[in-house]
Amino acid sequence: MTDQTPPADALPSPAIVAIDGPAGSGKSSVSKQVARRLGFGYLDTGAAYRALAWHALEHGVDTADEASVLRVADDFDYAISLDPDAYWVRVGRHDVTAAIREPRVTDAVSGVARVPAVREAVNALFRALVAASGRPGVVVEGRDITTVVAPDAPVRILLTAAPEVRAARRSAEVTTQDAATVAAALHRRDASDSAVVDFLTAAPGVDVVDSTHLDFEQTVDAVLDVIRRARPANADDPAPTGARNGR
Repeated sequence: MTDQTPPADALPSPAIVAIDGPAGSGKSSVSKQVARRLGFGYLDTGAAYRALAWHALEHGVDTADEASVLRVADDFDYAISLDPDAYWVRVGRHDVTAAIREPRVTDAVSGVARVPAVREAVNALFRALVAASGRPGVVVEGRDITTVVAPDAPVRILLTAAPEVRAARRSAEVTTQDAATVAAALHRRDASDSAVVDFLTAAPGVDVVDSTHLDFEQTVDAVLDVIRRARPANADDPAPTGARNGR
């Protein structure tokens, strides 16, 4: 089968593929696979807010208290891998890759993410990570990447899906809670985060990929198709051929 992956040199280098979207839309897994297919780095921006929430909880901080969040953020020693095949998140000496996905952290994320000074500092960190990645480009996914972190990215995508589909997908991922609990938590998170940033509506110039009726590979191909259309007119015409996973 012909590989539909655009060549890495089809976009300005270093390139940013900015992908926004709500939980359950598939943006993390899809973004990782797109990064693999392109030979790009992968940056999960939500992990930074989750890691800070974990850090705050470990220090007994009430994440609803902005002043307390700012105090604990002062000694937030954060690191993340941009390798889609060797993904990890660390706070100081602690590997928190799994811990930041715990329900208690999910419930606390919005509290730290809504603090303007935190968002400003973290957004600057994201830009620095991309600049120092040493890769031809980075797929950056989150909730305000297309509008705040990288509004000038050559490719900006809103990846979305119907609410009931997103809830079902998230329920399949979280095996420690029943479907109703997971769905309720997802809707609460959407409502809380929507007060900070609009990640459910595409900004002008942002392409929408709706994965409601798409499986994983179809969604990956749809995102790659948007990237392919963004190629400059003088880019080489033929797309490479090979295995679908780009290995």
